[in-house]
Amino acid sequence: MENTKLIDVTPDNVNDTGIYCIKDKKAEGSQAKISWFKKRYDEGLRIKLAIDHEDTQIGFIEYTPSEVAWRPIEADNYLFIHCIVIFSKKVRNKNVGSDLIKACEQDALASNKSGICVMTSEGSWMANKSIFANNGFAEVGQLERFELMAKKLDDRSPTPYLINWKEQQAKYSGWHLVYADQCPWHEKSIHALTASAKAHGIDLKITKLNNPSEAKKAPSGFGTFSLLRDGRLIEDHYLSKTRFENILRKELSKHF
Repeated sequence: MENTKLIDVTPDNVNDTGIYCIKDKKAEGSQAKISWFKKRYDEGLRIKLAIDHEDTQIGFIEYTPSEVAWRPIEADNYLFIHCIVIFSKKVRNKNVGSDLIKACEQDALASNKSGICVMTSEGSWMANKSIFANNGFAEVGQLERFELMAKKLDDRSPTPYLINWKEQQAKYSGWHLVYADQCPWHEKSIHALTASAKAHGIDLKITKLNNPSEAKKAPSGFGTFSLLRDGRLIEDHYLSKTRFENILRKELSKHF
């Protein structure tokens, strides 16, 4: 898009650029994300910000080598896109998203990667597959509400595949919340849900995912946020206190 530039976020400038999704750089979730980003940068995690002519952040893309992706996928020598977001409705359909994907592809080519892959969904907290299909990606896997899309840069490379996260769910007994700092909104949700569960006399167990291997074995497609009850997945993305309390009322009413 004309008058749009892309900025590489690095450990040296992330405290100045912030973490896009949360404006308050001092917020606990923002600080947790910044710390997570700095730890993962040497693994190849990259974030690019799209900036408009007024130096306003209008979108971003986050990606990492597929071997250390924080999603239940397996891919050999690919880049994996964790997130892509366009904030401003004014610039949607202006190719900003495609520009961010092309920047990722340039990095993949420069580092001799076999391709790029991404999980998509029509549901919440993930981009749908249309923007990737328009940029040469093909669907190579599907489970529940999620698709795995891939763009091969080497036709000889193995095709990425989804890990069946449903096989992981049975090991979570009682009420259980599984999360990681990959999303800066999660800290806010953890505090709100923990307080709400306590107020309702619910023993909500919390498990934090600390590395990509744990995230690949997560009990949901989103990977870095899962709410379960007795081995049953109830929600697979960020929850507000209000949404959680609605879930509690619905779940607890089943026993009366």
